[in-house]
Amino acid sequence: MSKPLICMTLTGRTLAENAELAKKYEKKIDLVELRVDCLDEDEQLYVRRFPGMVSQPVILTIRRDVDGGKFVGGEFSRTTLFGSALAFANQDKTKNFAYVDFEDDFHVSGIQDAAQAFGIRIIRSFHNMKGSVTNLQEKARSMMKTGFEIPKIAFMPQSLNDVTNIFKEGAEMSQDHIFIAMGDLGLPSRILAAKSNSFLTFVSPEETMGNVGGIGHITPNIINDLYRFRSIDEETKAFGIIGWPLLKTSSPEIHNQGYIGHNMNAVYVPVRAPNVPEALTFCNQVGIQGLSVTVPHKEDIMFYLSDISPEAKTIGAVNTIIKKNNSWSGFNTDAYGFQRSLEEFLETNKLKKRKVAIIGAGGAAKAVAYVIKQMGGKACVFNRTLSSAKALAEKYGFEYSDLSPQCIDKLNSYSGLIIQTTSVGMNSDGISRPETDPIHFYNFKGNEIVYDIIYTPAVTPVMKRAAQAGCKTCNGLKMLQYQGYMQFKIFTGEDYENVKSE
Repeated sequence: MSKPLICMTLTGRTLAENAELAKKYEKKIDLVELRVDCLDEDEQLYVRRFPGMVSQPVILTIRRDVDGGKFVGGEFSRTTLFGSALAFANQDKTKNFAYVDFEDDFHVSGIQDAAQAFGIRIIRSFHNMKGSVTNLQEKARSMMKTGFEIPKIAFMPQSLNDVTNIFKEGAEMSQDHIFIAMGDLGLPSRILAAKSNSFLTFVSPEETMGNVGGIGHITPNIINDLYRFRSIDEETKAFGIIGWPLLKTSSPEIHNQGYIGHNMNAVYVPVRAPNVPEALTFCNQVGIQGLSVTVPHKEDIMFYLSDISPEAKTIGAVNTIIKKNNSWSGFNTDAYGFQRSLEEFLETNKLKKRKVAIIGAGGAAKAVAYVIKQMGGKACVFNRTLSSAKALAEKYGFEYSDLSPQCIDKLNSYSGLIIQTTSVGMNSDGISRPETDPIHFYNFKGNEIVYDIIYTPAVTPVMKRAAQAGCKTCNGLKMLQYQGYMQFKIFTGEDYENVKSE
């Protein structure tokens, strides 16, 4: 099958606005979808003109509110709009709509016959905005009344397995089809449309992204520049990152830039995975060969691996896996990334028995504790669950404490270097609250050094408070980059840092 097309959905209020956006992004897209339901009412009267206003083929869509659109009028009004938009076909086919989207339950023979007579291809669509569709091939076949339509099935997945099924069933289909999983969970179905044999994928311009909130669109720039959508084919090696909720991650920028710099046919995609089994099932189906692993899966993933590196075993957490000979091997690059960035931050590779407060006891904290021990530091592990703090601390002969206002005395004695390893504060607004600042009860004196492994936002609430008191602070961006470089080496065998950014 041919490579999937990039279709940009136009949801502006006027035809002129939509035509301007089509012009702006013309080098990034293959066709556009005019959402007539988003136009001002008086603009809808002149829809027939639009194909002549743009250079791309146009899909005519009048989406009902029940299908996620904005058209709330009756079917008679919508049918009239379809009729006026398709009437008076031009001998120059580029000035006609190239496609028209009719829902599975919309059957008006006169309009359908006119579309086919004018050479306008029918997309027959089905939307489930609240749930999944599992029998995709069966549903697609039932939608093709004439055998010439392109069945389009878009749904809101309830699990990653629902997304995996798109690739399973799509890969088995030889006729044109469009399968889309909506929302953040469904992002891989858009980026990797070539691996599900989907006829096209949808994007939206940055300027009108707010009009399609919640369905999972990305911009033409992102799908082309970050993911190189048009270069993805059957030979493309796929890698990715799993985590939950994984709302934001900078790892795709790091890895995909590396593939560009090394001229590799590879792509790295984010995969929101609520649990490890679903993630591995997805990878096996899609052919993903290597994964970055982030919270909360760094420890759970170890159960599913056939081989784990000695360092990862010692740390007790894995953040990188690679598939070889149908089995997965695990590594930990967090320790490497953290140690390299910490040494740069402190301008030393020795802690010389310096006291260190480690906030948290999860997968990242395990890598941090390993490094602190290697560098000769003395630490106390602070965690809300005391048993987890105890287990990690005793492994390295460290002290431990609960993480609460009652730990102030202990925290004061280990506050020379504070390393924050939890996800508390991630994607926050920068304001210190109990839910955004894990040590909100601690008053900085100004002589502490604070390292927060979070990098989004660049200044976390705890970092902001520390800086205001005069403390030296650092976020986890360098740690992310350095551990990513090591992952790149594990995935590809190439040294990342030979790459020069474009």
